[in-house]
Amino acid sequence: MEDPTAVNYNSPSEIRRTVEALGLRLHKRWGQNFLINRGARRHIVSLLEPTARDTVWEIGPGLGTLTVLLLPEVRNLLAFEIDRGLIRYLTETFSEWDRLQLIAGDVLKTWKEHYSPQEPPDRIVGNLPYGSASALIGAFAENRVLAGRMVFTVQRELAQRMTAEPGNKNYSSFSVLCQLVYRISDRMQLKPGSFYPAPEVHSSVVVLEPAAGVERVSQWPSFLKFLRACFRSRRKTMRNNLLAAGFADALEADRLERVFAELGLDPAVRAERLSPRQLLGFSRLLQSQSPP
Repeated sequence: MEDPTAVNYNSPSEIRRTVEALGLRLHKRWGQNFLINRGARRHIVSLLEPTARDTVWEIGPGLGTLTVLLLPEVRNLLAFEIDRGLIRYLTETFSEWDRLQLIAGDVLKTWKEHYSPQEPPDRIVGNLPYGSASALIGAFAENRVLAGRMVFTVQRELAQRMTAEPGNKNYSSFSVLCQLVYRISDRMQLKPGSFYPAPEVHSSVVVLEPAAGVERVSQWPSFLKFLRACFRSRRKTMRNNLLAAGFADALEADRLERVFAELGLDPAVRAERLSPRQLLGFSRLLQSQSPP
């Protein structure tokens, strides 16, 4: 149940008055659009499935619209907030909750200080800023951040990129990376009116869970370099992109041709036609081949 002493998170006018009383300016670049849809907030928490044993990360708590629902349910809550004024508000509002730890600064710069691959957070949740959501999710995927479950509110177009299939116009190296590291499902769409201030875009709530076996993929940095090279130019074939990226110097051009032949792939194929698993398999074979 939401704390009756907190700001009415369902009321745009009360949120506006609270922000003004705090002397704050909302910054569009920080994605400060507060979720005023009560049903959506509760559904997001239900999708997260927090338990009393969990350490949870919340990204961008804002005025605490999700924080107030999470605190009674979890063991520890780390909340990453960039706005110093909101940190002061959250510190005062939730002063009785010693299980809350507020992390000041840009989460893109601070999250690694608090992450341990041996003891990752059990859950991560957040209404992500539209301008930096892809960078943050990409950083989590590249570093194989394997929380048990992550629930993010993102721009609808970003959700489409994350879930796009080969051949789709939205399919990219970002799609491949996300789908190799996570099982992704788009669970809910939110109209601009679900937020205050209302953004200019529609949003999606996506659920990410670790993909089977991703933690055992060897030579991961080499694969990331290979993946970036494959999608270097969408107008070029995968072969030409790899050659342009310097893979011919390291691997010899004919070695590249042998991999295409062994996998039964046309050297003229473009990377956006191959599935994430096909691209991973190609990279593994390419790395395992010995120069003639």
